[in-house]
Amino acid sequence: MDLFSHSWTALRTAVAELPDEDFAQPSGCAGWLVRDLVCHLVIDAQDVLITLVTPAETEPTRDAVTYWDVAETPPTDDDPLDALIVRLAAAYEEPWLLKFHFDDVGSAAGRAAELADPALRVSTQDEVLTAGDYLSAYVLEWTLHHLDLIAHLPDAAEPPADGLARSREMLEKIAGTAFPASFSDKDALLVGTGRRAPTDAEKAELGELGELAAKLPLVLG
Repeated sequence: MDLFSHSWTALRTAVAELPDEDFAQPSGCAGWLVRDLVCHLVIDAQDVLITLVTPAETEPTRDAVTYWDVAETPPTDDDPLDALIVRLAAAYEEPWLLKFHFDDVGSAAGRAAELADPALRVSTQDEVLTAGDYLSAYVLEWTLHHLDLIAHLPDAAEPPADGLARSREMLEKIAGTAFPASFSDKDALLVGTGRRAPTDAEKAELGELGELAAKLPLVLG
């Protein structure tokens, strides 16, 4: 729960500190500008709020790791929700309006997470998790999107080290095997999810772990 708050606060702070011109820069999400990614984060924050007030009576069907599905192919521009987010982001026109809405909804999501009972069962996407597992799963979401946010912004703050470490741990559990020890947590996440191609040296190390190399990239959804 604390790691959710730490990762989320760091991401919200990074957005708040962006100069206006950075909103028109590309993000680490293919086809999205920074403003599109921030608009997506507004939707994410809304999802957190909705899920935490959607209690379930049945036993959990997922945990923080199995919450994630691995797709066979990366998302395409044909996804109607992705197209909607781009249109919504453009509709804000001024970056401060998007910043304000993100801070407003994001702060509420952060408060809701702090107040949530970790043992509470909640429902989302026809699955049941404890609130603690649900919020733990989102540490990976926030960390990956923090990396997406700063992909082309060298002066922006990095995600917290503890969020990077926990996200790597979750990704390795999803993959069913560990990344090479020489990979930093950041590089394991970027290469593991296909956000950047491995270097020749990294390919060689991954090649020694044939099972892992065959699974990459892990397209999470």
